[in-house]
Amino acid sequence: MVAAGQWNAGQFMGRRWPIGCVALEITQRCNLDCTACYLSEHSEAVKDLPIEEVFRRVDMIFRHYGPNTDVQVTGGDPTLRRRDELVAIVRRIREKGMRPALFTNGIRAKRDLLEELAEAGLIDVAFHVDLTQQRKGHDSELALNAVRQQYVERARGLKLSIFFNTTVCDENLDQIPDVVRFFVRNSDVVRMASFQLQAETGRGIVGRRGPTVTMPSVMQKITAGAGTPLSFDTLQIGHSRCNRCAMTLVVNGTVYDFLDDHRLVEEVLRHTVDLQFDRQDRSQALRTVMAGVLRRPRLAWHAIGWAVRKCWQAKVDLALARCRVNKLSFFIHDFMDACRLERERVDACVFAAATHAGPISMCLHNAKRDAFILDPIRLEGANSGFYWDPLSGRMTSENPGPPRESALATRKTARGRLRRPLAGGSR
Repeated sequence: MVAAGQWNAGQFMGRRWPIGCVALEITQRCNLDCTACYLSEHSEAVKDLPIEEVFRRVDMIFRHYGPNTDVQVTGGDPTLRRRDELVAIVRRIREKGMRPALFTNGIRAKRDLLEELAEAGLIDVAFHVDLTQQRKGHDSELALNAVRQQYVERARGLKLSIFFNTTVCDENLDQIPDVVRFFVRNSDVVRMASFQLQAETGRGIVGRRGPTVTMPSVMQKITAGAGTPLSFDTLQIGHSRCNRCAMTLVVNGTVYDFLDDHRLVEEVLRHTVDLQFDRQDRSQALRTVMAGVLRRPRLAWHAIGWAVRKCWQAKVDLALARCRVNKLSFFIHDFMDACRLERERVDACVFAAATHAGPISMCLHNAKRDAFILDPIRLEGANSGFYWDPLSGRMTSENPGPPRESALATRKTARGRLRRPLAGGSR
């Protein structure tokens, strides 16, 4: 962060966390074909990683970053993995003292699966829903709110922290306020809404986004949906050109900025870096913050003054809501185009992907995905000395080498841009 000029009093990285999160891809398969997909054109040809290799990567993440690391169980769509293996992966992550999250399009994430995963130790569920997925019968983000509502109800009452991911593109930029208003209405269940700017990477067919889809324009749309100015510059998570975050309190459907006192937020961050917050229990998280603040009288007085002012500002809504307050965060992530990677941002990346050789920047991984998913993997443990072939799924005693081009794409496995050259016949 220092080398990239990103170190300041509001910076989380290097202060509270060693890494923002690590994506653990347990399958390259998906049951959607998004127009902005980050998977490669050859992903569908790749078999699921052996469970022992997935476990090895879980252990590797722990060695790199330690306990309380956020590990995103993702893909493709991770629910396409065998159910018993998915549950075992979540359990392994939690047993290592890290925080497992399920990143899914929600199609197969039914209530009974979520319950079983919660019992295994799942902490977060992030549902990805937006227009780029081309879900039948839903031609706008407003229409897709029906799908989002269905997912909210599936997770309601479970001891899980619920997130939603939305890809922002030229087609839906002006509809983002409708999406934000949905999250505000459902803030009793939804904890965070993440908006990810479209990038020209992977097998997506929409190409480079237009000049109107920018970090400032998305912040403006979120603010419009929230109905109040939001402080996106108080906290920093990694590089400011990659990530922006705002936190709010929702009372009786009205949004109040939670980060409007910059100096107080920076002081709380500085004095509570050693505390871990329970995202599954709001009351416990609040007690943890209060305990950390009250240990320092000057900070406590500052915090009490802010709380009194905020309560006075929201006095009518507090009375109508019987003092029920929900916390809702908004996160913006600006992924880089595959052919426009910036070394400084790659080096300061806080969103890593776990590969066989170790964690790397997610933007770099997406840009060079085939180099990571197509090469045979030398296994360890019980199958030490054997190589796993990602195209056949077989183990061999000798390295089979890189795959032939003819083995990579067929009509069955083609997605994204590959469908066009295959239209007249297989290679």
